Amino acid sequence: MSQLSLFDAEEFYEFPEDLLEYKENFLGREEANHLKDKLLTTVPWEQRTQKMYDKTVLTPRLTAWYGGNGSSYDLDGNVSGTNPWTPMLYALKERIEKKFGYQFNGVLLNLYRDNNDSVAWHRDKESRYGKRPVIASISLGQTRNFDFRKKDHHQSKYSLALPHGSLLIMKGDLQENWEHRIAKSSTSMKERINLTFRLILPNM
Repeated sequence: MSQLSLFDAEEFYEFPEDLLEYKENFLGREEANHLKDKLLTTVPWEQRTQKMYDKTVLTPRLTAWYGGNGSSYDLDGNVSGTNPWTPMLYALKERIEKKFGYQFNGVLLNLYRDNNDSVAWHRDKESRYGKRPVIASISLGQTRNFDFRKKDHHQSKYSLALPHGSLLIMKGDLQENWEHRIAKSSTSMKERINLTFRLILPNM
């Protein structure tokens, strides 16, 4: 696991391997370029709404959900329609499963259009992910910093730059004890697509 830089300091933090796996060049540049271009032009991107305090606001990014039967994606009470697997996305799912030994039945795609798009601090703790969810995240396009902080110790924040073609796997107790985000930036940025492969458990 690569070291993560501590915000505003010449310090580093080595995340335990039971929480994170990171492959900087999981996809080659040509493959990553093709995948990004294909997704930008063929995915039915939509902008969702979410509740923040007493207001309903638009999420500052576009999303799409792909998966099999029973794998609908629910965010703050808004259920996203399920797009059927494309051969390209399904092949990528199987490739990750075969290499790392995990299982997924859906993928959430996020499109960060520019430096103003973001996702706030959160933990992926929905009950349909199970108690110790595994989420495999592929980044395409613009390099963005993926920030972490302990849920009960916000002073210490760590950041990992996720470049084009990289893969980050979050697992173990990470969602229990750590929050993560993609922050807005004052620097101009191009599009970034993030594919987060997940296992959605059936409704009980």
